[in-house]
Amino acid sequence: MPETPSFKRSHISPWIVFKHAVRTARHPWIASKLFMLEGEKTLFNALHPGRRRGEAGKIRQVSIRITDLCNLRCRTCGQWGTSGFLHGRDVGTLRRDEVRSGRYLDLLADVARNGHHPSVYLWGGEPMLYDGILDVMAGATALRMPVAIATNGTHLAGSARFLVDLPLFLLQVSIDGHRPELHNRLRPSTGNGDNFKQILEGLEAVNEMRRLLGRDLPLIASLTVISRDNAGHLEEIYDRFRDKVDFFVFYLSWWIDEEHAEAHEQDFARRFGTRPSLHRGWIGGWRPDDCDLIERQLANMTRRSRRRSTPPVTVIPPVRGVENLVSYYSDHEARFGYDQCVSIFQAVEINSNGDLSPCRDYHDYVVGNVKEKTISELWNSSAYRAFRRSLSREGLMPACSRCCGLMGY
Repeated sequence: MPETPSFKRSHISPWIVFKHAVRTARHPWIASKLFMLEGEKTLFNALHPGRRRGEAGKIRQVSIRITDLCNLRCRTCGQWGTSGFLHGRDVGTLRRDEVRSGRYLDLLADVARNGHHPSVYLWGGEPMLYDGILDVMAGATALRMPVAIATNGTHLAGSARFLVDLPLFLLQVSIDGHRPELHNRLRPSTGNGDNFKQILEGLEAVNEMRRLLGRDLPLIASLTVISRDNAGHLEEIYDRFRDKVDFFVFYLSWWIDEEHAEAHEQDFARRFGTRPSLHRGWIGGWRPDDCDLIERQLANMTRRSRRRSTPPVTVIPPVRGVENLVSYYSDHEARFGYDQCVSIFQAVEINSNGDLSPCRDYHDYVVGNVKEKTISELWNSSAYRAFRRSLSREGLMPACSRCCGLMGY
């Protein structure tokens, strides 16, 4: 495998920043927070002398997995997918255990009072199924905390005016196919819904509302998880939606195999005394077979997106070249220079039931619950510092090598 530099950081694509710099600059309260987040990643070691003691500075992002409920059963999802960790859970109990919107508003206000000025990232499940989601967006925005949401398109059309008028900073819509047959097969509904149709109607409504109100936000991103079924259709996805979104994100997909899942459980148990399980939701057979085909399409889209009038394309993680792609999908130990986790020093991850964890994808380690304590109280608590110390001194755990918090945050 080709050598790569250590301590590589995930960053917003420079091409996306360049193409949308003017739009973002019109909103200094958003641009300044993005600048601080990205700048701190670059200068992380210099700005965090206490990292080996587990001490963190400012909270740069509050990430809320606001509900576990979802109306789709996407093949590549570690929650409700083929081996997802939510299988067998009672939906009614999941909903009853959710944190109420008023509590989130109190928590964000407390974060601001304690000198933190983060962005807010909302996801799920399907976040638009959460009662009070619009109230949380409005409350965060009123505190000058830019809001981003990742959605499958549910209720998007009906909320278009609210999202544009707010304004929402970033609208991320999951799109895994260029035709309804492919997309709906990869993202099947729990009922008789047509998610592809929902997406088209939602994007049309948001774009029309931006034109009607003369607004440049929210920025709209297409999120595509590359899998065995859609790996040959990436350019077709680009062509189908290039007049409907502002940029494209292609995810190589997060995954783990049985060997490294077991190794992770042993390492985690040695460090923290309990055996984790949630990483097993990402054991799956969706990995593509033809990396040469993927690389050719990514290269073509990257070249085409250089034109002034076309939406830019980014790949997360930014692993390119056929040899590296083969390693990404076949060698779970290959980390391509991503050898240090910085998200645990910048972002908090709140689960739907209020459990706060340092980890976005593999949240078996819980430092407390926000129904009982504030984010500010938990941010540098002894449990949080212990987790950071472990990763800073002992290095990453096996599951970390394919984690959004390490390679895509």
